[in-house]
Amino acid sequence: MTATLADGGTPPEQLGVTHWSARLLAAELGTSFATVARIWRDWNIQPWRTEMFKFSTDPELEAKVRDIVALYLHPPENAVVLCIDEKSQVQALDRTQPTLPIRPGDPERQTHDYIRHGTTTLFAALEVATGTVTDACFHRHRHQEFLRFLKQVAKTCPRRKLHVVCDNYSTHKHPTVRAWLARNPRITLHFTPTSGSWLNLIEVFFGIITRQAIRRGSYGSVRDLVDAIRRFIDGWNERCEPFTWTKDADTILAKANRQRTSNTRH
Repeated sequence: MTATLADGGTPPEQLGVTHWSARLLAAELGTSFATVARIWRDWNIQPWRTEMFKFSTDPELEAKVRDIVALYLHPPENAVVLCIDEKSQVQALDRTQPTLPIRPGDPERQTHDYIRHGTTTLFAALEVATGTVTDACFHRHRHQEFLRFLKQVAKTCPRRKLHVVCDNYSTHKHPTVRAWLARNPRITLHFTPTSGSWLNLIEVFFGIITRQAIRRGSYGSVRDLVDAIRRFIDGWNERCEPFTWTKDADTILAKANRQRTSNTRH
């Protein structure tokens, strides 16, 4: 939180403080902790929270948003809508000591240090209408691996039109990939806007598998990591539900195109 000192005190930037606590601010302003806490509560100011944002500069922002949102809200008949991406550099980290399990009054505990056993790249395709995930793990994430995965996904949905949402990563637009798509017109790629990966629902799944399976695991090898990923996705597919998109394109674009309200370049 940035504090303004009405009494002409030392400016915050000269104090080197970028995150004010109620007690620190109260001491600097010469008032009580309770007063600062009450003002924050009354005005719903929460300086301990922070969020990130980034505006898209894609000249085709509106067209891409409307295209992808239409796929989610009004999917084409007799077609499958898929969201595809790769989660690269997934690390096989092995804790130096066994994890201590949760106990009454005590959280789970892990050692701070770990051993790196290598990485893998998780390719995943989410079927929006069912929530099922098709996956593959490769050592690299070049256009060769992407095309190989596209072919795998195509085989899971034979003789049906596929509408695939993916980002603007260069491998997705490689000439070899484009040539294969030209020979397989039942598959159409729909690209998210620049800095608009949040439009791709596979990112939601990546967040889930990171929290529930990858982050807190301990893996003695890349093979152990890959096996854990596949076990999780097998279980996910047994209990999954459709992914439901709720916001229309106009609502999204109104927020994405909002004007700056200050001189802070936000």
